[in-house]
Amino acid sequence: MKYILFFGIALTAFWACDPGAPRPLPILGERDVVNGDTVYPTIPDFSFVDQDSQAVTNATFQDKIYVVDFFFIHCPTICPKVKANGLRIYKKYENDPRVGLLSHSIDVKNDTVAALKRHAEKLGIHPERWRLVTGDHDAIYSIADDYFSVATENPGAPGGFDHSGRLILVDKYRHVRAFCDGTNAKDVDRFMQDMDRLLEEQFARR
Repeated sequence: MKYILFFGIALTAFWACDPGAPRPLPILGERDVVNGDTVYPTIPDFSFVDQDSQAVTNATFQDKIYVVDFFFIHCPTICPKVKANGLRIYKKYENDPRVGLLSHSIDVKNDTVAALKRHAEKLGIHPERWRLVTGDHDAIYSIADDYFSVATENPGAPGGFDHSGRLILVDKYRHVRAFCDGTNAKDVDRFMQDMDRLLEEQFARR
């Protein structure tokens, strides 16, 4: 949690300096210096299964930017708002092959592939554009940390899970570049502007 707070403050400070400046988005996370070179944190290799029983790995998002969140189908609190705002992002970039969405279910017991399929059909999303994934319990929970998000089991929490409502933006080099409060429509508007900036940064010369 302290890292999440730190990066939230850092990002806020970045924008406060000159919000109108056309500068690149920051690369979030602690970085190392190896042999004089700065090494930025990256999302590790992963392998999950989506709503169509297809393997989803880092290669799925090769040469794409993608938006990440953590959810569970029967979430009684924030998930419906996050998914509603996620649908706004989906519809804006639905026909842009440079953009993908990746939602990790943290209820690996109940959110089976079949359940994810039904949920995807209810949302009206195309699996090539928005992957709803399940997989190994520990793998899903540990990768939440790499995205500076939160996912924990908590019997005392609504639905039995504590999780972040964040939407996280990852670039084509596996770096986390921005995030927003997925329950806040205005923050999601700002986040989509970040997405446009990142697309311009990483694909303008193509």
